[in-house]
Amino acid sequence: MQRLYDFLRRHPTWVDCFWAVFLLGVSLVGENARQEAVGTDSPAAVGPIVVLLCLVIALRRRMPEKMLLLTIAVGAAQLMLDVATGAADFAMLVIVYTVAATGARWASRLALAVGLCAAALAHMRWPNEHTGPLGNFAEVVFTTVPFALAWVLGDSIRTRRAYFAQLEERAARLEKEREAQAKVAVAAERARIARELHDVVAHNVSVMVVQADGAAYVLDAAPDQAKKALETISSTGRQALAEMRRLLGVLRTGEHQEGGEYVPQPDVEQIDDLVEQCRTSGLPVDFRIEGTPRPLPSGVELTAYRIVQEALTNTRKHGGPNAGASVRLVYFDDGLGLLVEDDGKGAPHELYEEGGADGRGHGLIGMRERVGMVGGTLDAGPRPGGGFRISALLPLKPAH
Repeated sequence: MQRLYDFLRRHPTWVDCFWAVFLLGVSLVGENARQEAVGTDSPAAVGPIVVLLCLVIALRRRMPEKMLLLTIAVGAAQLMLDVATGAADFAMLVIVYTVAATGARWASRLALAVGLCAAALAHMRWPNEHTGPLGNFAEVVFTTVPFALAWVLGDSIRTRRAYFAQLEERAARLEKEREAQAKVAVAAERARIARELHDVVAHNVSVMVVQADGAAYVLDAAPDQAKKALETISSTGRQALAEMRRLLGVLRTGEHQEGGEYVPQPDVEQIDDLVEQCRTSGLPVDFRIEGTPRPLPSGVELTAYRIVQEALTNTRKHGGPNAGASVRLVYFDDGLGLLVEDDGKGAPHELYEEGGADGRGHGLIGMRERVGMVGGTLDAGPRPGGGFRISALLPLKPAH
C-alpha cells in the first residue's frame, strides 16, 4: 500500500486522469438521465464540451494556466450554444482551486474574477422561472460561494507552501552557515595548535641543539661541563614532552588538565624559569619587571609567555654566538608591556616581513596572531644600533 501511495505521489497526472474518466462517466450518465426526463435530444455540442472539461481535470496540474483559459473558452461556448450546466462543470471549481494554489499570480486573479461571475452569467442565461427575482438572487449568491471558497482554499495552500519553502530555505541557509562557522572554527583551532606546537618544539629543540653542540665541543676537555650540558638536554626534553602531553590532552578532552601528567598552560610567572633556562643554555638574558604585578587574564598570560619564548628562541637561532638579550615586563594601569631586545646580528629580513617569500618566519606571524587575538599591538624589527627588537602591548583587565 505504501508503494502504491508513493507511486501516485510521483505521478499525480495519473490520479487526475482517473478522476477525469470518472467525471466523464458521471457526466454521460447524468446527460442520459436528463434526456429521458425531458424527452429531447441534447445539443450536438454537449459531447465535445464534456470531453474538454474532463481534459481540464486531467491536465490541471501540468499546465494550470492553459487549462484555465480552456475552461473560460468552454464556458463561453456553453453560453453561446445554449448547453446547460451539468456534472462536467465541476471542473470549473477544480481549476479555480488549482490555479489559486499553483498557477501564476495573473492566472489566480483571473480565476477569482471569472469564478465570481460564472454563477451570475449562468443564472442570466438560464433563469429559474419558478422563483422570483429575490429567489434568483439568493441562488446566484449560493452558487457563487463555492467558487470563492475554492479560490480561498487554493490561495491558502499556496501561502502555506510558500511558508514551508521559506522555512526550508532558512534551515538550509542556517545549515550552510553552521558548516561555514564550523570550518572557520576548525581552521582557527588548527592555527592555534600549530602556534602552540611551534612555540614548544622550536624553543626546546633549539636549547637542546645548542647544549648538544656545546657538549660535543667540550666532551674531552671538560667532562663536567659536558655532563652539565647533557643534564640540561635531558631536563629540556622532559619539559618539551610535558608540553606536548598537555597539548595532546587538550586535543583529546577539550579541557586543560590541571593534574596528572598534564601541566597547566604557561603564564607570566614562568617567564622567570624560561629566562633561567636560556641562561643555562649559554644565552645571557637580563630580565626585569616594572610596575606592580597583578593577576592577568589567562589568554594574556599565555600570549606574554609565548612572545618572550619565541623572541629568545630567535635570538639563539639568529643572534650569533656572542649575542645577549634583555626582557622587560612592564605593568601599566590598562595594559601589559613587553620589550625583548638582543645585541646580535639580527634575523634575516624575510623572517619578519610578512613571513617571507620562502614561507619562513612563522614564529613572528604566530606572535602577531596571538597579540591580535587579545586586542594588542606588536612591533618587530631590527634595532637601529644592531640586533633585533620586539615590543608588544597587551590590554588587560584585573582578574576577579
